[in-house]
Amino acid sequence: MKLSFRRWFFVLIGIALAGFLLIQLVPYGRDHTNPPVLLEPAWDSPRTQQLAEAACYDCHSNRTNYPWYSNVAPASWLLAHDISEARNAFNFNEMTPEQGKFMVNLMVERVKDASMPPFQYQAIHPEARFSTQEREDLIQGLLLTFQK
Repeated sequence: MKLSFRRWFFVLIGIALAGFLLIQLVPYGRDHTNPPVLLEPAWDSPRTQQLAEAACYDCHSNRTNYPWYSNVAPASWLLAHDISEARNAFNFNEMTPEQGKFMVNLMVERVKDASMPPFQYQAIHPEARFSTQEREDLIQGLLLTFQK
C-alpha cells in the first residue's frame, strides 16, 4: 500500500506529537526549588547589584526565576543542566569574599568578551542585553566588589 505525501506528513506529525508528549513524563528539570541564600556579595553599589541580577542571577545564584517554559521538556532539561553547570562554576550566593577575589578575573573576562550572559539567554531576556556602557559598568562594579 502506497501512502501519499499528505498521509506521510500527518503520520510524521503524529509521531512527533506523541514523542513530545512522552518526553513530558521525564521529570528531570522540573524541580524549581532554589537552595537557600547563604551569602550575598557586599556590592560596591546598587547599580552593580542590579546589573549582576539582570544578567547573572538566574544561573549563578540561588535566586533563579524559572520561566513558564522551564516546565516543558526538553527546555526544562536544558535549563536544569545550564543552571547546574553555572552554579558549579560560581554562585554569588555561596561564594565567600576569598572565592570572589579568586573568581573576579574570570567573571570580568566573560563579561568583556560577551560570552556572558550567553546569546540564548539574552535572546529571551531583554534586560540582560547590555549596552557597551552597562557592560563596562558591570565590569568595574565586579572589580570594586570583589577586589577589596
